[in-house]
Amino acid sequence: MYRHRRILPLLLALGPQVLAADLPTEWIDPDTGHRVIRLSREDGTQSLYFNQNAYTADGKKLIVTTAGGGIATINLATREVRPLVAGPVSVLVAGHKTGDVYYTKRAAGGRGSAASVVYATNVDTGVTREVVHLPPGRAVASLNADETLLLGTYVDGAAAPAPAANRLPGVDPRFGQPDYAAVGADGKPMTYADAKDLRLHNTLMATRAGAPRVLFTVNAKTGETKDIFREHEWLGHLQFSPTDPDVIMFCHEGTWHEVDRIWTIHADGAGLKKIHTRTMNMEIAGHEFFSSDGATIWYDLQTPRGQDFWLAGYKVATGKRTWYHLERNEWSVHFNVSPDGTLFAGDGGDSEMVARAPDGKWIYLFRPQRVPDVAGIKTANSEDLIDTGFFQSERLVNMSKHDYRLEPNVTFSPDMKWVVFRSNMLGPVHVYAVEIARSASR
Repeated sequence: MYRHRRILPLLLALGPQVLAADLPTEWIDPDTGHRVIRLSREDGTQSLYFNQNAYTADGKKLIVTTAGGGIATINLATREVRPLVAGPVSVLVAGHKTGDVYYTKRAAGGRGSAASVVYATNVDTGVTREVVHLPPGRAVASLNADETLLLGTYVDGAAAPAPAANRLPGVDPRFGQPDYAAVGADGKPMTYADAKDLRLHNTLMATRAGAPRVLFTVNAKTGETKDIFREHEWLGHLQFSPTDPDVIMFCHEGTWHEVDRIWTIHADGAGLKKIHTRTMNMEIAGHEFFSSDGATIWYDLQTPRGQDFWLAGYKVATGKRTWYHLERNEWSVHFNVSPDGTLFAGDGGDSEMVARAPDGKWIYLFRPQRVPDVAGIKTANSEDLIDTGFFQSERLVNMSKHDYRLEPNVTFSPDMKWVVFRSNMLGPVHVYAVEIARSASR
């Protein structure tokens, strides 16, 4: 380990061509004083998307995907990596009740919009059970808290293909998302953020002009499907509450400044509610996620876009709002909250993204601070107003060598000792964890 600590700055300087043969497994970040460990062993291993539950019910294992599209587990105490499911599959979530890993796999011989099957595999025994067969053209993306319902979307009716210019580009396997390259009216290449918005806008317009999108549930025992909501919007970011099996959150995908993004609805289709209402031009909100107890919805809020930055919270039960302010360099592609709700993390961003941060390529830890009432005097309607605060930030990992087309997707380990993320900062993609406590041997 000591040898790796000494050679890490040299490896970072030399670049990815020499890294595959000697990637460090552990080091102290010289710029932050925090210990970083490489959890994965195989190049191309990735952690899950930031709002997917990636930890087993006992908190001992992390679910990751492998280079071949399969699934593996990493024991957080011993760092043992064990293959679990051969690929290619699509991971949904680790069940909150059983800890089994749920995933979909194309049915035998299936292609295109053919049927797929949902499976669940026990992380300790490896025993796999078939959950449900999905009808052709339907896909699921979330599982509720008691593992009785799956949630997905489909397009109702055969729609004419969108023009090529309006379709998203193919997914770049290096980054797990499309390469949003575009040229502006002046003939110059757009920034990554602007090119992405242009592509999203074109896809949104094609979606609104096409067949309706439908939100549906699937009974995990009987396979019964139920359509609960439909509209001519691009539906995505499907999430069940981690604690209430009846509460669903979804979004209107597209350019954030032209959609009302965040919505909740009950599993029976009742109680549709918009979570955030825009009050100024170019105000944006998105990348929403539930707190671990399901009590709060958190989301990235900018008032307006690219100028003033907040992490906003909405209490599901009462509608009470809390906004924490961030500086430009602290804005992050994704945020997350610790299991006990006392800490937040962010994965930073590069200078071409929406914040255009000159020095934003860091993994951050945030400690929330409330703006106090002056002299303890509250205004008469304070409970009806937004409760404001700010983040005291601490840099955990220098991500200057990371290509942000791969989103790091930070999560807290269940014991709240580590922030887990994926990165290509040393060349190949791997899963890392940074210790929240500063190392005494800096």
